[in-house]
Amino acid sequence: MMAADGYYIYNGREAVPDYVTRVRIDESVTVIRARAFCRHPNIKVVECHNRVKTVGGWAFFICPSLRRVIIPGVEVVKRYAFASCTALAIVECDKLEIIEESAFSDCTSLGSINLPFVKIVEHSAFSSCEALTKIKFGGKLESIRQWAFSGCTSLERITIPLKDGLITDDNVHVFRGCENLKHVDLVERSILDDTIDALQMEDWKTDMDRDMLSIDQILPNTSAGDDSDDVGGKALAIRMWISSVLRKIIRYKAQHHSLLNEAATTLQHALPQDIMMNNVLPFLELPSFTFEGGGYEEEEEEATER
Repeated sequence: MMAADGYYIYNGREAVPDYVTRVRIDESVTVIRARAFCRHPNIKVVECHNRVKTVGGWAFFICPSLRRVIIPGVEVVKRYAFASCTALAIVECDKLEIIEESAFSDCTSLGSINLPFVKIVEHSAFSSCEALTKIKFGGKLESIRQWAFSGCTSLERITIPLKDGLITDDNVHVFRGCENLKHVDLVERSILDDTIDALQMEDWKTDMDRDMLSIDQILPNTSAGDDSDDVGGKALAIRMWISSVLRKIIRYKAQHHSLLNEAATTLQHALPQDIMMNNVLPFLELPSFTFEGGGYEEEEEEATER
């Protein structure tokens, strides 16, 4: 059925005619079924309402004209859903959580994508997206799996949370072939900067500032690997950097609190308690944020006890 503005209204039951170029998903549809638009030659734009939660496997596989996808409520994109959509340049996906295997592989016109709520990026999810230069994740990201960005030869920058476990020993080829990957931004960067600025010792601040900048110096000189070798390269460098930053910020926070406790004990004898509680201690406290370290909490407790 065609709407007055020229959009075809897809109700989930019928095959979409080849002449259709713009599709709007009907309010009754919450799941775009598998292969619903597979190999459609002319669709350029797809618009979903907020209640569409899932895009089925191969739903838009090899739709060569598809340029823009608006999926504001979709939480799961199944395997190969948009694979080989070579014209796809814009994906609006505010609530997407899980990107399954090869869901956007070979989308060679996709230049950037923002994924604020994504938790899992599965095997080869964006492999061979040759135009992809920038990808931004939010704090909910839990895992990036093997070959997720393999062959993304233009990828320069990625934003990820400061979290252990994003890249494991089984997933060291996440960035194979991404020779241009040079920059990693952290979701928590502003909080980290505030925390570093509030640390008591200048050498701690200097050490943290140096560590924060090191990844952008390491990556340009680190191999991304190719199909002929078995080197994790940039993925391993990023994993090691995350561990280093986490370990240090947790340790320095613990040492900061230890000094703060010592100062508080000393000042209690010199200042009234209400002044201590309302004026002195809040000024010395670090910004409130929990950095997710893999087992580093024990180090924090030991440093605090010391």
